[in-house]
Amino acid sequence: MCGIVGISAETNVAAEIYDSLLMLQHRGQDAAGISVCNNDDQLNSRKSMGYVRDVFQQRHMEKLVGNYGIGHVRYPTAGGAGKEFAQPMYVNSPYGISLVHNGNLTNSKQLGNELFHAEMRDLQTDSDSEVLLNIFAHELGKQREIYPSEKHIFKAVAKTHIRCDGAYAVLALINGHGMLAFRDCNGIRPLSIGIRKGKSRDDYIISSEDALYIPLGFKKLRDVEPGEAIYIDKNGTMFSQQCSDDPKRRPCIFEYVYFSRPDSKIDEISVYKSRMRMGTKLARQIKKIRPYHDIDVVIPIPDSSVTAAHQLAVDLDVPYREGFVKNRYIGRTFIMPYQEERKKSVRRKLNILDLEFEGKNVLLVDDSIVRGTTSKKIIEMAREAGAKKVYFASAAPAIKYQNLYGIDMPATSELIASNKSHDEVASEINADWLIYQTLEDLIDSVREGNPEIKEFETSIFTGDYFTPLIENYLEELEISRKDELKMQREKAQAKR
Repeated sequence: MCGIVGISAETNVAAEIYDSLLMLQHRGQDAAGISVCNNDDQLNSRKSMGYVRDVFQQRHMEKLVGNYGIGHVRYPTAGGAGKEFAQPMYVNSPYGISLVHNGNLTNSKQLGNELFHAEMRDLQTDSDSEVLLNIFAHELGKQREIYPSEKHIFKAVAKTHIRCDGAYAVLALINGHGMLAFRDCNGIRPLSIGIRKGKSRDDYIISSEDALYIPLGFKKLRDVEPGEAIYIDKNGTMFSQQCSDDPKRRPCIFEYVYFSRPDSKIDEISVYKSRMRMGTKLARQIKKIRPYHDIDVVIPIPDSSVTAAHQLAVDLDVPYREGFVKNRYIGRTFIMPYQEERKKSVRRKLNILDLEFEGKNVLLVDDSIVRGTTSKKIIEMAREAGAKKVYFASAAPAIKYQNLYGIDMPATSELIASNKSHDEVASEINADWLIYQTLEDLIDSVREGNPEIKEFETSIFTGDYFTPLIENYLEELEISRKDELKMQREKAQAKR
């Protein structure tokens, strides 16, 4: 999961891309970058490790001059951590292409071998984003056009779709020509386009989320369709074409549970309303399973669960209280790269209001339970604050399987629900009782916003994957995502 944005406008776009990345910071904390292209066909870039506000200083922004550009905030899923993995990534042939990517390719290793041995392209990292960039660049180069039209570009995208498996929402600058966007054939990762009237032409924005459109003066035009490509030339003319023979709309359901801002719409489904419905479904479950519950207060674990928790409290007719005060200057613990960091940050991130816990039976509500260590620590804090009993509700079902499509889930062996029963998980996190959202209720909560969507990507709950799997891919992913190996890789990279 990363955040991407591209803007094509009459005037310099760097400042608006910077503002957009601030509004997408929740999607990635590891690194940030911007590339822009000016009227002289010069590409100007800046990227580095860290938060958006730290990567871009005034002196950097003054050099980012151009009327179309792309930006990225990174959350590492495939590849390591380090400046060389920051995006946009660049390749000089053909034309000079700069690319940002949200998602994960499941056949990147195979494609990397093809690029090296058959197509003589040398990759500098093990990032699947660099693989995707080179696949597209190679396919575009095969068109052998000095001045490629939208038809040539769309043909290259169609070939890229055929070769790449997995999830990808992509933005690319083709130096001297324009800005391109395309989305994987299942529409797993989100992407939408907005429009703004200029003096002599329309301005366009394409982004992972639409919550940033209104603050920047854009109106949402629509979502980019699965398999579709959109090309905006350097003069601001927009072209679009379906580049897949078999597109299907299968958005990632975890976008609605956790990743996206509540003020965003993903595939025309309000994230906020979806979370409200999740709360209602959880309340119905509690009424059914525990009709004589003794819950005194409902307390969310901020921030993603707040909406669901509030609606749950309303439907249960139980007081809602915010018993945790969040330090806004510590990032989202889920997307921190190592478990040790996540554990340390829980106490630093959340201060507890004892008066909301003392002598009460408390229902804590979170968006999901992944490893369980954070949930256990928070329950421990609630008991230390004087809670009589601590119950726990998850707005998502039990997470049991690896994610292949852009979420850096732990190794399966590190997922608490992968090898434990419901009661064993409750015991492990020290909850008096635990309730999970059912998958059926979660799907209904989201689908109600857009009944035309027939399927969602739910593999972390079911283990069913939409795309082909290379032999041994899951086993290799299982090993690579263990925290111990991540730290070993990072230490090795630091010594180079």
